[in-house]
Amino acid sequence: MKLAFTLPLLIGSLTALSGCSTADTKTDAHQATATESSQALVQLGPRPYYLINNMDAGELKNTLQACESKLLAPSDFSIAHRGAPLQFPEHTRESYVAAARMGAGIVECDVAFTKDRELVCRHAQNDLHTTTNIVAVPELNAKCTQPFVPADPATDTPARAECRTSDITLAEFKSLRGKMDASDPEATTPEAYLGGTADWRTDLYSTRGTLLSHRESIELFKELGVKFTPELKTPVVDMPYSGGYSQQDYARQMINEYIEAGVSPEDVWPQSFLLDDVIFWVNQMPEFGRQAVFLDQKPNEPNNVSMVYMENLVQQGVPILAPALWKMLTLDDKQKIVPSEYAINAKAAGLDLIAWTVERSGPLNNGGGWYHQSITDAINNDGDTFTVIDVLAQDVGVTGIFSDWPATTTYYANCMGL
Repeated sequence: MKLAFTLPLLIGSLTALSGCSTADTKTDAHQATATESSQALVQLGPRPYYLINNMDAGELKNTLQACESKLLAPSDFSIAHRGAPLQFPEHTRESYVAAARMGAGIVECDVAFTKDRELVCRHAQNDLHTTTNIVAVPELNAKCTQPFVPADPATDTPARAECRTSDITLAEFKSLRGKMDASDPEATTPEAYLGGTADWRTDLYSTRGTLLSHRESIELFKELGVKFTPELKTPVVDMPYSGGYSQQDYARQMINEYIEAGVSPEDVWPQSFLLDDVIFWVNQMPEFGRQAVFLDQKPNEPNNVSMVYMENLVQQGVPILAPALWKMLTLDDKQKIVPSEYAINAKAAGLDLIAWTVERSGPLNNGGGWYHQSITDAINNDGDTFTVIDVLAQDVGVTGIFSDWPATTTYYANCMGL
């Protein structure tokens, strides 16, 4: 983990050296050494270049190709969605470290709570059966809301399970191994149920997936020199939990763990799909509320697209809106990707925008699926990932983009000077 401790120092050295005179050859030598070290630390791998080669011919492709030898630095424009889950088990130490190495300046920990009300990094309160090996651990599988039930081919009944973070304690959670988010509905054994990974992902890095508490993620991110975007996950249990743990207690606890760790509020973007959570942070914990993010995946309808709707969010104190990327994009009469009415009104109302999620749809030759639903007719090759990123950055004006493989957004940010 030497990387984790040297990355902030090297980036700081680069910043300090960037203002030195080029006439000082000794300083130049130090600057070159620091720059080379930073370049070595930001490791993109082959994927961004593969995507560029797959792009349609045009000015954007030419611009991105011209950056292939550019020195790279981490960027806050590049936000790691659950780490780097295109290939690594999400919300694991290994996934987070991979994301930081790809230059993500901000990394996400989705925050759920355990039976003993400890906070942990998990995308949903009820996803342990697909993101960990819990069903293959008999004593913990037995504690699941729905322990594993094998498929019944005779009745064409699929395998099923539901395991929640709130079913087990923090210590029990930490004993699990993270895996790629998948399950096999035809499984007749718990071990087989752990399969089902999409063929465009991989289980190559699933032999080790270290789960983290929220507190542990904060310490890891500090070591890696990245910033924080924790998402308070909507509970699937009734709140108050066990009669005494309210939604506001949950929201406050998440922020308090940053305060206790000495993290500056300007380095934290707390998020939630529940507007009440965002308003709570804005009003009750204003230092952290200044960068609170309201997540939005509702269908674009007149009541949540209009200027009136956007201005109402602003009046309630919402500073940042983070919609699914398709909500901010549409096609013009020439089938060109352009900003949607939603995006235009949000920007006009004064809301900052963040987009999610690129690199989550697998191969894009068939329209890109859910994440590209408003622009399907313009999506036909993997290189269109960069086209989408470019429209979001240059035309919509987002301040950052979540990615399942941050190397791609890091490349774009460096190439465009973001």
